[in-house]
Amino acid sequence: MNIAVIPVAGLGTRLLPITKSQPKEMLPVGRKPVVQYIVEELNRVGVDQVLFITGPGKTSIENHFDVNKELVEALRETGKEDLLAELQFDRFQARYFFTRQRELLGLGHAIQCAESFVGDQPFVVALGDSLIGLNAESDVVQRMQRCFEEQGCEVVIAFEEVPDNEVSRYGIAKPKDDSEVFEVLDVVEKPSLEEAPSNLAIAARYIFTPKIFDALEKIEPGKGGEIQLTDAIRLLIQQGEKVYGVRLRSDEQRYDIGNFEAYFRAFIEFALADEKLGAALHDYLAARLEA
Repeated sequence: MNIAVIPVAGLGTRLLPITKSQPKEMLPVGRKPVVQYIVEELNRVGVDQVLFITGPGKTSIENHFDVNKELVEALRETGKEDLLAELQFDRFQARYFFTRQRELLGLGHAIQCAESFVGDQPFVVALGDSLIGLNAESDVVQRMQRCFEEQGCEVVIAFEEVPDNEVSRYGIAKPKDDSEVFEVLDVVEKPSLEEAPSNLAIAARYIFTPKIFDALEKIEPGKGGEIQLTDAIRLLIQQGEKVYGVRLRSDEQRYDIGNFEAYFRAFIEFALADEKLGAALHDYLAARLEA
């Protein structure tokens, strides 16, 4: 499986004003922008074709994944070979493609924008504002690929356990059992705690076959005319298609860069884990907290 779709068209309104001219997917977390971690995660599991679903104001993402020959030459001429290592992602054996989501009509609509690119191939979807694991070193997509091949299913979704007070913010699974890899009997979009079938929340990584496009065509748009991806997955389950879930491990925390509280926490955790500066930052923060 070598195709991935990364939706990055959202406006990032919960992070204004820094997202007025800067995509949230390009915000730095530690030493790298969010979306670079995601591309590196996918590259490690063999993805070599990446389609970004973009929107207005997202050209810096395209620029980031272009090769900047002038910058490379300037670093070489000034003897800054150590900094060239920071551009290693430029040399990934991957091709990047970009298409516009001309109307922001929900995640399901963003996935529909990828139909002609995907063709008849299965594909990964990785949300462009969510990191999995510290420094994004998770192998959950690899485990999802293994599940897809072994179970012969139409959809595989990553899930994480969330606290009761966060259940109403996510799509929630009804699992068949408590296994690490499980069949999904139903999935409910943002239920109340009383209505939630579990506390297993969708965790920003999916694998689909092209059957998802037929389901997206059939569902009715929801609030604001948005096409909900969860509704399409639920329709596939109702039609008898096999949908499986893979649980995140305890060391695979999801960092959702969607609001300031989550962003600040992610930046601090990644910065503290920095090989060169993490220890010094730890000492600085400890001194500040004592003061």
